[in-house]
This record gives sequence, structure tokens and C-alpha cells, in this order.
Amino acid sequence: MYEQRPECGAFCFVPSIEMVTGDVSILLPFVVKRLTLRPMAHDELLAYYTSPGQFTSVGAFADQIDALPADVAAIVKFVQGLLIHEALAPAYGVMLSAERRAEKQLHGTVAMLACASRIDDAPLVAGRPPARRVVGVCRHFVTLFVAGLRHKGIPARARVGFANYFQAGKNLDHWVGEYWNAGERRWILVDAQVDEHQAKFYKPDFDLLDVPRDRFRVAGDAWSSCRSGGADPMTFGVDGTDNWGIVEVLGDLLLDLAALQKIELLPWGWYGLAEVEGACEAEAPLIDRLAGLSSAADADALEELRRMVAGDARLAVPAETLAAIVAAERPS
Repeated sequence: MYEQRPECGAFCFVPSIEMVTGDVSILLPFVVKRLTLRPMAHDELLAYYTSPGQFTSVGAFADQIDALPADVAAIVKFVQGLLIHEALAPAYGVMLSAERRAEKQLHGTVAMLACASRIDDAPLVAGRPPARRVVGVCRHFVTLFVAGLRHKGIPARARVGFANYFQAGKNLDHWVGEYWNAGERRWILVDAQVDEHQAKFYKPDFDLLDVPRDRFRVAGDAWSSCRSGGADPMTFGVDGTDNWGIVEVLGDLLLDLAALQKIELLPWGWYGLAEVEGACEAEAPLIDRLAGLSSAADADALEELRRMVAGDARLAVPAETLAAIVAAERPS
């Protein structure tokens, strides 16, 4: 459900006991519709992104995360020492079994950290050799990064979009983290996945702890560029697949909007409008509006996003989906 909480400034998504146990007869859009949202100020937005979401609580691992410095670079190194990207495992000399590949289906930070502890019982902050890291994709690196920063009191969120620094001329589906730099008073993009080893073959020509906005486009910017004719939609897609074009941009847009609401789904966890055939054409004005919210991602945009989600069930992550994820990852 959505509850009013001081750290949110307005309303936060909080799974109820009924959701976790499977009673989801009252769907979120109809619950939210009955609430009156008040305007959110910038400091309230920062407080919102400092508190954990459903998938970014560190749970019983708090003591180990406390041992890390409250430093962006240190959190990135921690993340890279615990995770290995499924598609890049061979580059580290690691061949994955089907059982290990299934780890990429994990959603929550607690589930990832528990998996890491099962694979190797060394302290989490010690890192692991590549073969003993949890298997994931870019989304997992970002979710763990965001969880670490939020636990340290640093406002952070996951962003979904497209990077043009992996293959020349291609905008590849990717996730990065974004944190609020209080000293510079700006949101900064961070690629938590690309470590020193990957940098040797990707050869980024910029600081991975401050990714330029023209090297990674959040999904809203990507959609607007395609719609204006500034970019070719067929250059946007998922590496190694046939999934290219404007529909991929729409899918990432919905995932980015969910992440802005602190719901970090898996990259293949499309929902609502993204699954409606022909939506890119039939709902173009609506999607243009959503893209603007993704691009702005400020307090006003988040407030407007909540209002739109409240009024259109196609924009809400289904309560049943969230309940199923929570139930599947609940410790036995």
C-alpha cells in the first residue's frame, strides 16, 4: 500500500501484510486514487531517496555494510567485488552452470547478500574472486550500489536507459546509479558495473563515477530523441538479441519510472503499458508526457508521476507482481 511517512514527504509504497501473504484484491492504483498527495519539496525528495525501498534494504547485513566508508568509489568497489555480470563471465575466465545463471533472477539486496554469503562465507566487505561472485546483470550492480548509498545516508536511485559506450553507433540497454552530490548540488550518474577489467576492452573516455548525460541517456531522454528524429530508434536495444527499436525504449521507460518510485524490477520485468501491443503509436502523447517525467526526475515530476499512476492502472507495477517477488525471496 502507500503510507504517509516523514522520510517520503508524501506517500511511499510499502507492501502490506496482506500483499506479502498474497491477498492483493485491492490494487495499488485504486488505493492511491483515494489519497490526497501534497507537493513534495526538494529536501523531501532527497529524504525519499535516502530511505530504502522494497529491494534496497540491507536487512540483517547492516553491520557489515556499516564497515564500508560512506564513499561512492568505495561502494562501487564493494559491489564489483560481490557480483559478476552473466554475459561477461567468460571475460573473467568463469564458466557458469545453469544453476548459477539462475541467480540473476534475484531482486532484493538482502537476497543478493544472502546468496553471496552462501557462496563464500568470508565477510562481504572482503570481496570475492570472480568465480565466487553472485551472478547478475547491470540492474543488480545498480540495485546493490543504491542500497549501499542509501544505507550510508546518501540519496540514490537506479536509472534505466541506454549507454553508447559499449558499441560504436549503438545505444545499449543498461542501468546506472544516480546519487545526489550535496557539495555540487546535482545528480551524478555512476556506472557501478564497469570495473578495471571491463574498462580495458570498453575503453570509456570519461570518469565512470560521473557518466556524462550524452553517454548514458535515461529512458525518457531516449524516447524524446527518437520521437523528435534526433536518434534512430533501431540503434536502441539489447545486446545479443533481436530486441531493438522504439518498443525497447518504451519498456525501459516504464522500468525507469518504476525505479524512480523505488521499485527496481528486473530488466525483463515489463509491465502495464509496455506490454500493450501498438502502444508506442496509439499512446504516443501519453508516453511523451511520461518521458518528460523521466527526464526531469525532480520533486514536481515525482509528484506528477504518482498522480498519473493513481489514475491509470497501466502505469502501475501490479501489486500481485510485487507480492510474488516478496514471497519468493522471503527467508525460509
